[in-house]
Amino acid sequence: MGAVFLLFFLIPLALILMVSFWDFNQYEMLPGFTFKNYAAVFEGCGEFSDAGEMCVTFKTYLSTFKFCLLVWLLTLVIGFTVSYFMAFHVRSNSMQTVLFVLCTIPFWTSNVIRMISWVPLLGRNGLVNQLLVGSGLADKPIEWLLFSDFSVVLAFVHLYTMFMIVPIFNSMMRIDKSLLEAASDAGASAWQTLWTVIVPLCKTGIIIGSIFVITIVMGDFVTIGVMGGQQIASVGKIIQVQTSYLQFPLAAANAVILLALVLMIIWALTRLVDIRKEL
Repeated sequence: MGAVFLLFFLIPLALILMVSFWDFNQYEMLPGFTFKNYAAVFEGCGEFSDAGEMCVTFKTYLSTFKFCLLVWLLTLVIGFTVSYFMAFHVRSNSMQTVLFVLCTIPFWTSNVIRMISWVPLLGRNGLVNQLLVGSGLADKPIEWLLFSDFSVVLAFVHLYTMFMIVPIFNSMMRIDKSLLEAASDAGASAWQTLWTVIVPLCKTGIIIGSIFVITIVMGDFVTIGVMGGQQIASVGKIIQVQTSYLQFPLAAANAVILLALVLMIIWALTRLVDIRKEL
């Protein structure tokens, strides 16, 4: 196990870190040691522009964090609600299994297919706009349904909610039902039982699901590129563009910075619970 971790995780990370300090030109990478790539990432970020705007790097990271926060919040609400229903309102174990399998059906197809399936629905001449215009709810097709922040968040939630459902449902199934009966006998309302008993006991599942969703969204570039119409910036998208132009050291520097931020977020989340109890 240690050899696999070393070969497929630590060594690639070490190589990325090493390359981030190399120089490059239009044709090749130049092994050496320079901070030029990191300086280029934060170029112009020491002060605001004349128009009071932040540098490109800060705006890109803010955009990425915005999507990450929105997707995390929506997947958490949906994932917790679905898990709560299956764990506490579905009494039959066989029915719980059936519903859980139904939740996994979207994963039977690739992410690309599930993502692209929104395009004919949300497009200017898509099914949703046809229904809105045809029913009189809209005078003309709504432009922001596709190639916008809305479509990016919608696709993210569609793709990654299951990563929140699985750990939360697993935590809820471990809760002793007698605790809920005891809370009810003590006069606690349904909301009080939810906040004082269920949420604390499934906190580990919430943290694990949050780590899954946050790490995936922070590095995603395909979903933002397709659903954003190649018009919305993200850190993952910048790295992908830099690699396409063979600017590997610069892309590696961006990847190291992104990895450091993600690791800090994961570290902060893991301080809240003991994840080993759930594993």
